[in-house]
Amino acid sequence: MKNIVTVSNLTKKFGNYIALNGVNLEINEGEIYGFIGPNGAGKTTTIRCLLGILQATEGAVTIFGQDAWKDSVSIHKRIAYVPGDVNLWDNLTGGEVIDLFISLQGTDNKKRKAELIKKFDFDPSKKCGTYSKGNRQKVALVAALASDADFYILDEPTSGLDPLMENVFKECVLELKKKNKTIFLSSHILSEVEELCDKISIIRNGKIIETGNLSELRHLKRTQVKVETKILINDLDKVKGVYDVENSDNKFEFKVDNSELGEVMSYIDKYEIVNLICTPPSLEELFMTHYKGKGDE
Repeated sequence: MKNIVTVSNLTKKFGNYIALNGVNLEINEGEIYGFIGPNGAGKTTTIRCLLGILQATEGAVTIFGQDAWKDSVSIHKRIAYVPGDVNLWDNLTGGEVIDLFISLQGTDNKKRKAELIKKFDFDPSKKCGTYSKGNRQKVALVAALASDADFYILDEPTSGLDPLMENVFKECVLELKKKNKTIFLSSHILSEVEELCDKISIIRNGKIIETGNLSELRHLKRTQVKVETKILINDLDKVKGVYDVENSDNKFEFKVDNSELGEVMSYIDKYEIVNLICTPPSLEELFMTHYKGKGDE
């Protein structure tokens, strides 16, 4: 796969404060890359370095093989950006701002723009000063998604949108993926990241603490199992890899290490399974695993 973005040992200091500490990322063409972490973890600082707004203290950021800081002007011709907090000109209409943003990118696909305005149920004739947070967000989304960019940087893009509009956003992102576009998605909505992203990085205190796709990250948690059997299982809590067993009659709930899941299922099958539900760990569970307690352990 063609590499689009490479972040190597990115460190950013503000005086004595270290906002980013050796961040490494690789994003390939056609990939939706999720970037998650709590407020203050370093997400926005990373994005500002990608955009060439901030210069790295140490390390390197390259996009399309060019230096994100030195070649930011030429890089910006091929990227689209949606911030999490959109500020607009109050005396301009939403349509005028969308046209301005699209013209800066160098494209003007009127048909695509009209489709997006309709999809997002947006009124472009009103002045921006009258818009709610959700409608200001729609201005940025329509402008970005209507442009013919190669790399989309989306920082909390659905902030302020209702669930219906969130679904419209997801559809648009998946359409971009079909066109082999590359997307960097920073979001606090874990279900959104889980549904859309091919790969995910979790950042904490300026450091990347886990990177991989969901199947790779799920080794960090155990699968939740609910099972009902015809024959009572008396010693389930003694089976290797099984934890936190709760039972009522012949109905059991427990957690099992993913590496032992096959063996545990074979063991339970001897007791004649009536009903079985296996729930893999969600991204939210994985995320919370990393943010319990203090420190980086």
